[in-house]
Amino acid sequence: MPETILVVDDDPHIIDLAQMYLEQDGYQVTSATDGVVALQRILEEAPGLVVLDLMLPGMDGWEVCRQVRAQSDVPIIMLTARSDDIDKIVGLELGADDYLTKPFNPRELTARVKAILRRVEPRPAPQADTAPTLGNLTIDPARRLVLVGDRPIDLRMKEFDLLLTLAENRGVVFSREKLLDVVWGYDFAGETRTVDVHIAHLRHKLNGMTPVIETIWGIGYKLEAN
Repeated sequence: MPETILVVDDDPHIIDLAQMYLEQDGYQVTSATDGVVALQRILEEAPGLVVLDLMLPGMDGWEVCRQVRAQSDVPIIMLTARSDDIDKIVGLELGADDYLTKPFNPRELTARVKAILRRVEPRPAPQADTAPTLGNLTIDPARRLVLVGDRPIDLRMKEFDLLLTLAENRGVVFSREKLLDVVWGYDFAGETRTVDVHIAHLRHKLNGMTPVIETIWGIGYKLEAN
């Protein structure tokens, strides 16, 4: 059954454009033009992914994202009319998985949708001895479980995938661009702030773990056991 994408924007032209390209790629598309209706549909209809504009009547996209994240882990791509980093950072801090700046190429939108949905597909269960354990950090890819000592850590989808990528390649330095390609499934040059925000989230949530996520200035990040 095709995945359902909810497109939320108060501009009917944006909705029509996104719907045309997404349906060409085989998705079902529903829409909403204000934040209140969007929130209701997300919680009641459980779409596979949400494309969410920030500037909406009734309830803005930031508040919709905040309320959704209190109840659901549905992937969210935010749309912003400004290229300012602050909009993007706030969106990521609230739990958005990705963002696009208007005007956007609809083919880029469909590429991002595909990449995110690939990431939420269940992974084949790995062999028991492939789960990385470093110091007091244990990662179980089959159950998507992370422990620091005996303490379970609640990670969102991209946070888990980012940590697993670093743990499976411990000691290897990844550029931000490479992490975008490996973890997010595409490369959008110049938009590496996404990686920095997710790394900051991981460091906060994994406080007290003995391996550390090191910043390699001017290059990127690596996970290194002490």
